[in-house]
Amino acid sequence: MKYLPVFLDITITPCLVVGGGVVAARKVEQLRKANAQVIVVAPKLCPALSALADNQLITYICSDFNEDNLQEKTLVIAATDDAAVNKRISELAKERNLPVNVVDNPELCSFIMPSVVDRDPVQIAISTGGASPVLARLLRGRLESLIPSSYGNLAQLMQKFRNAVKAKYPDMQHRRRYWENVLQGPIAEMIYVGQQKKALSALEKTLSDDADTINKTGEVYLVGAGPGDPDLLTFRALRLMQQAEVVLYDRLVAPVIVDLCRKDAERIYVGKKRNQHALPQEDISQLLVDLAKQGKRVLRLKGGDPFIFGRGGEEIELLAAEHIPFQVIPGVTAASGCASYAGIPLTHRDYAHTCVFITGHLKDGSTDLNWETLIQPKQTIVVYMGVMGLELFCRELITRGLPNTMPAALIQRGTTPQQKVHIGDLATLPEISKQHDIKPPTMIIIGEVVKLHESLSWFEPPA
Repeated sequence: MKYLPVFLDITITPCLVVGGGVVAARKVEQLRKANAQVIVVAPKLCPALSALADNQLITYICSDFNEDNLQEKTLVIAATDDAAVNKRISELAKERNLPVNVVDNPELCSFIMPSVVDRDPVQIAISTGGASPVLARLLRGRLESLIPSSYGNLAQLMQKFRNAVKAKYPDMQHRRRYWENVLQGPIAEMIYVGQQKKALSALEKTLSDDADTINKTGEVYLVGAGPGDPDLLTFRALRLMQQAEVVLYDRLVAPVIVDLCRKDAERIYVGKKRNQHALPQEDISQLLVDLAKQGKRVLRLKGGDPFIFGRGGEEIELLAAEHIPFQVIPGVTAASGCASYAGIPLTHRDYAHTCVFITGHLKDGSTDLNWETLIQPKQTIVVYMGVMGLELFCRELITRGLPNTMPAALIQRGTTPQQKVHIGDLATLPEISKQHDIKPPTMIIIGEVVKLHESLSWFEPPA
């Protein structure tokens, strides 16, 4: 290990940056984030540094570097475009035992500026010892996606209760187990979703109760799995998929997405086809409650978005009534995902000012729509679960005023390698569906925007 990783407290200490360009500006910004007193020496400044100087956020010395600039400094950064000047700064700083960093020249550095994941007070510094700053940035990007943005709030909560927990659990192993339960349970999730007061109350309760109450009740994660492409999952969805102990998943959730769940999690299929339910909806909702009351972390994985024809509202109504902790993680809804991958904008200045989402069948399997609201100029109609009633649907729209030449599209298994897009109009769409034996899941899009498919289509599934 060539470099010793350390975290320096440079609050209100004088730090020198030599150079006035954009590279120097990036280093100045890092120092300012650490609350340093920044002094910049350069003949001229780039606009970003000039603005900081004008607002007295840095001290600016308009001159070339000279040895006196090093006096009473805590650390030095050389960021000029003159290699000889940078080398001289390094030599002089080292003679005075001042930490020095020379941008893009590790041989002249006594310390390296790392790439940082900042979740204050939690910080992760990544360095390749100057070998590959690009690799460090890529590693940082990976970590940024894995660590919740509110992780720092969790650390602050732990710091606040540190002494109280130590008093209740004098034994280090018991104390460690307690904090592990907090970090992997409902209290941490409350922090992640901004429920600070609720998390504070729950943590206080665990310390006031004689019994260990922290794991008596589990929680439920209602997660939108999107239309099929796993790359469309949110960071939070992926994190919860990895920590859930039980997974209830729908028919519309792609197998590749189910495979991303924690490997040892129990998997329960609760998929539904038209009039064919593995479990009735009421039983699914009750199962979520029962599993959570057993202290388990339960993932309810739903295709698309839970709140757009996903019946997520019905499930969380029972959870709320039973006082089960839950959170809802939105997903890319099928309409948005399928339309995007088919190159069909749902709205467009020249073709559609509004867009309406409808379902092809209602709760009891019937079709009962407000047809008049669908017959509007410059409107896109997106139909979920409409394949079975496609012929009736197209006929009703034509009868009620939409031209039979209105462009329409069928998008089968959108966003997946099996995606198929069939283009027609209201008159021809039912026959197209029969010819190609279209099956669910298929999205129907009706409107002038469908004309853009040919020119804007970008996604090419493998042949």
